[in-house]
Amino acid sequence: MSVNIQLEWTPNPSTLKYVVDRRLVSSGAVNVTSKEAAEEKSPLALKLMGIQGVTAVMVGSNFVTVTKGDQGEWDELNDAVMATLDEHLGAGLPAVNEDVLAAARAAAAAGGGGGSVETRIQEILDGEIRPAVAQDGGDITLDRFEDGIVYLHMKGSCAGCPSSTATLKMGIESRLRELVPEVTEVVSV
Repeated sequence: MSVNIQLEWTPNPSTLKYVVDRRLVSSGAVNVTSKEAAEEKSPLALKLMGIQGVTAVMVGSNFVTVTKGDQGEWDELNDAVMATLDEHLGAGLPAVNEDVLAAARAAAAAGGGGGSVETRIQEILDGEIRPAVAQDGGDITLDRFEDGIVYLHMKGSCAGCPSSTATLKMGIESRLRELVPEVTEVVSV
């Protein structure tokens, strides 16, 4: 079965977003930055990481972002990425390992032991910020809230993006400080 794949540019010139016509994960995203992590988390990411020049893969709800390193050129990489996506997804193979998704859901349900401030931050991230950055092929997850500082993981096209600092400080930090007075700063980890 052929897969409809639409290519989208992201604010990060090293990352492209491939939107597909099927659900890949039920919620959140799976970020992979090494072949070892890909072996554990995602058979699709493992295949994509095997393409020369690919340095990172993030599998989102209905998209995959692919980041290239200095060795890769988009003209050559794009054809290989498109063919890999079509072959893997067209065969009905899973994008991520189900046990990884189950573990992520369990961790989210446990809430990481955070207090009410952390819960409010997580709700804002999930409800407003993550859907917005997903449009650009990225994801942002909460690491922790400590002494007024929100520590976030930037993933997909957000990782290494030239505009990520501006997004983090002017967008996310401003919004969190507006809604959660206990927040004094937002930093990337």
